[in-house]
Amino acid sequence: MNLELVPLTTATITLAEPMPIGDGPAGLRLIIEVASAEFSGDRLRGSMKGSAAADWLTINGTVGTLDVRATMETHDGALIFMQYGGRTDVTNGPGGAPLYVTPTFETADERYTWLNSIQAVGKGQLDGPNLTYEWYELV
Repeated sequence: MNLELVPLTTATITLAEPMPIGDGPAGLRLIIEVASAEFSGDRLRGSMKGSAAADWLTINGTVGTLDVRATMETHDGALIFMQYGGRTDVTNGPGGAPLYVTPTFETADERYTWLNSIQAVGKGQLDGPNLTYEWYELV
């Protein structure tokens, strides 16, 4: 059985300054709020809705584990909750390696309920406060 990647959207995200919580049971915890996010693609377009969006990042050794949640408003007014986990190698500091993520979506808007049943994957690159992902649907 083969996997196919179908382009879903490009996510362009601007991050706020990290809030270091410090070392805890899971490792070094940083909360990084999302200042803005734009999504552009043939299948999914919109922007971040509200300000309740952040990454609850943990760093344990050389591994950064992402835990991101946000709300998107599509170009035609649908609200979509999205969340993704992922991993990155932090050996060379922020932006030193790609970020790999697995977005999922929740919505009641009938135009986008197809998102409720897909698994997406993505690869991103951090450049200062700017993060750009390419997201794909796995089929």
